[in-house]
Amino acid sequence: MSTRDAIAALVRDGHSDASIALRLGCDRSTVGKTRRALDKETGRRVDDYRPKRMPTSPAQQAANRARLLEALKAA
Repeated sequence: MSTRDAIAALVRDGHSDASIALRLGCDRSTVGKTRRALDKETGRRVDDYRPKRMPTSPAQQAANRARLLEALKAA
């Protein structure tokens, strides 16, 4: 997968430019330029594909699961 494809996928998943740059090891300006280029190609903003809320990180998922299990044991 090319960097451009990876950026497009992460933008559609709702990640910020800074988050994408950190994950892919590139500069934030590279992500912004790619986002603008994708906007021009499609005629719509790539942001239009964003989900309603940000995805939950694996660490947060584990914490949520642990709290839920504790609550179920206490009930």
